[in-house]
Amino acid sequence: MLVGNGIEDEEKWLAEGIAGIQHHAFYMHRALDANNLRETLKYSAQMLSELRTSKLSPHKYYELYMRAFDELRKLEMFFKEESKHGVSIVDLYELVQHAGNILPRLYLLCTVGSVYIKSKEAPARDVLKDLVEMCRGVQHPIRGLFLRSYLAQVSRDKLPDLGSEYEGDADTVVDAVDFVLQNFTEMNKLWVRMHYQGPGQIREKREKERSELRDLVGKNLHVLGQIEGVDLEMYKGTVLPRVLEQVVNCKDELAQYYLMDCIIQVFPDEYHLQTLETLLGAFPQLQPTVDIKTVLSRLMDRLSNYAASSIEVLPEFLQVEAFAKLSNAIGRVIETQVDMPIVGVIALYVSLLTFTLRVHPERLDYVDQVLGACVKKLSGKPKLEDNRATKQVVALLTAPLEKYNDIVTALTLSNYPRVMDCLDNGTNKAMAMVIIQSIMNNNTCISTADKVEVLFELIKGLIKDLDGTSVDELDEEDFKDEQNSVARLIHMLYNDDPEEMLKIIYTVKKHIMSGGPQRLPFTVPPLIFSALRYVGYGLQLVRRLQCQDGDVVGEEVPATPKQIFQLLNQTIDALSSVSSPELALRLYLQCAEAAGACDLEPIAYEFFTQAFVLYEEEIADSKAQVTAIHLIIGTLQRMNVFGVENRDTLTHKATGYSAKLLKKPDQCRAVYACSHLFWVDDQDGIKDGERVLLCLKRALRIANAAQQMIAVTRGRSGPVTLFVEILNKYLYFFEKGNPQITTDAIGGLVELITTEMQSDSTTVASDAFFSSTVRYIQFQKEKGGALGEKYASIKV
Repeated sequence: MLVGNGIEDEEKWLAEGIAGIQHHAFYMHRALDANNLRETLKYSAQMLSELRTSKLSPHKYYELYMRAFDELRKLEMFFKEESKHGVSIVDLYELVQHAGNILPRLYLLCTVGSVYIKSKEAPARDVLKDLVEMCRGVQHPIRGLFLRSYLAQVSRDKLPDLGSEYEGDADTVVDAVDFVLQNFTEMNKLWVRMHYQGPGQIREKREKERSELRDLVGKNLHVLGQIEGVDLEMYKGTVLPRVLEQVVNCKDELAQYYLMDCIIQVFPDEYHLQTLETLLGAFPQLQPTVDIKTVLSRLMDRLSNYAASSIEVLPEFLQVEAFAKLSNAIGRVIETQVDMPIVGVIALYVSLLTFTLRVHPERLDYVDQVLGACVKKLSGKPKLEDNRATKQVVALLTAPLEKYNDIVTALTLSNYPRVMDCLDNGTNKAMAMVIIQSIMNNNTCISTADKVEVLFELIKGLIKDLDGTSVDELDEEDFKDEQNSVARLIHMLYNDDPEEMLKIIYTVKKHIMSGGPQRLPFTVPPLIFSALRYVGYGLQLVRRLQCQDGDVVGEEVPATPKQIFQLLNQTIDALSSVSSPELALRLYLQCAEAAGACDLEPIAYEFFTQAFVLYEEEIADSKAQVTAIHLIIGTLQRMNVFGVENRDTLTHKATGYSAKLLKKPDQCRAVYACSHLFWVDDQDGIKDGERVLLCLKRALRIANAAQQMIAVTRGRSGPVTLFVEILNKYLYFFEKGNPQITTDAIGGLVELITTEMQSDSTTVASDAFFSSTVRYIQFQKEKGGALGEKYASIKV
């Protein structure tokens, strides 16, 4: 094929060709109007001679062809009216074969042949066979392709299809299929021949031109797909074998890829399913450079959609063993194309897995088999660094989660963790986050230790450092998000069976303890609370067995609360040693309260001891000390498990530490908070009014000292807020019936506050607080009743 020197030359040649067509068409129209057949044939042949050019690219040649095509449609209408040109269609068919040049002759022959078939003066089969054979006279690739495309166009509605007006005793659908297949074969040969036209240095341009012409060839397959008479048997026995034979034998990369894709797109899904073995058998015979993965993926997508369209078709998939055939075909293709990129290999397995999940969702062994095949291909290779391949692996891992909406199902797949191991550290962690998110979104409970073990193996990238990657190298916000996700996950690990739950707790502890000092503050607390939730069930079990059988033998109970508390003590101890003493103290107190609920006084006392040790040795910040001492006081107040000796020891420690806080206001508030340790307002609670009064008086002294210190350092009195707070404590215990809190003591405190408020330094907040307290006292007086009588003697 001759190639132009540039765009301007090609435009000039196209313009000349169009001008020639218009010139000759003008005279052809005059001859048509005069019903002059000889002149009409003469000028139409001259017009069609413009299509003999070799100077145009396929795109430009198409423009020229369409100009001629429009004129040929008018010529065809003239040929249909025999009365105008006075020659029978049979004679006309013979006459046009005497045109001088072969290309115009064959265009005219196809045009007259279309009218000949429509006249039914000869069997359609004979005319079609004659036309398709005659077109072999043009072997130039571009001219031949457009000529045969014109033949396909004018004969498309005149094929002897099933139910067609052209079907008869002599004409059958077999003849229609033979005609289309023969035209397809010849067009494909011409198309492939373009690959070898011209010098090698313009190969890229030539392949682009070939790609522009692919639809001309593919239209034949579209016609085959629309022939009504092509049933499954004919497709299986004739159409598919002949098309595949041509595809395989042409040995052309572009043609093979395009035509295989055409086959998949134009023929019905049912036909593909019933001829799966034949179709798949062609793939390994294609050229190594053909993008087989894309074609195979499209085939599996079509079959997947077919399966999803109706449940009634699923037995057909089982009958033809579709999964086994597709799996084997993919294996053969991968073995044949040794240079296939890893991303292509994984993409094939993603398509196969998608097919499996849609067609055989209940066959987890099929799903695991696909994952195993992918692992086998990836084994022995370094971690994936290709972003496209990594995305494909993530798609492979995500598909089961999206299908089943249940990570528990994925945990039964033995090859699932092995696929995750093929990911680089960053992607591994991202996939772990996807898994956790799936669990949270679907509220999935992981209820066995074995599944927890597999799950933590999957998310190990979030649990510990991988391959020497340090936490210090990670983004702080991302790290917090990851660890918070792990913390939420731990709450989803649960079983009502105490024995299994204990196994789960031990499994989780084993994994999180390897996380390093920066992860433990995130992961230990949820483990502690999960174990404490278990303690409640364990306690119920112990009591139930005691009621049934008397004394409980240790072996009869899966795990006693005492054993669990020992485990928790060890776990929190690890946390306290990694610079998180405040968090550890909170957890010790939480466990102490839980142990108290289980009537385990020695264990509760030990937890309190650990909390005090942390407070004394590890917590140095004054604000943290204030928070910690109030937590200790609050927890101790709620507990009634301790005997007199242990409780005195703990309350003494609490009040002692309260009085040693750095700032006087903090001391005061902590000391008056300790008063609640000696007056617990329940039926069996301690009520030591004298020690309550001692705490309040001590708090009052500290408040006075704070006032004096302010006066010395600033030359004026400080706010009376502390005095008002202590007054409110007096009122609280007064109402609770503490005999040591007298109306005189309350009145004296009110008088003290009033005197202090004479100072200019009294704040608005203090004044409002005191005024509100006074109004409360007045309200109780006016309210009357027993409480009102008690308040009546208080002077305000």
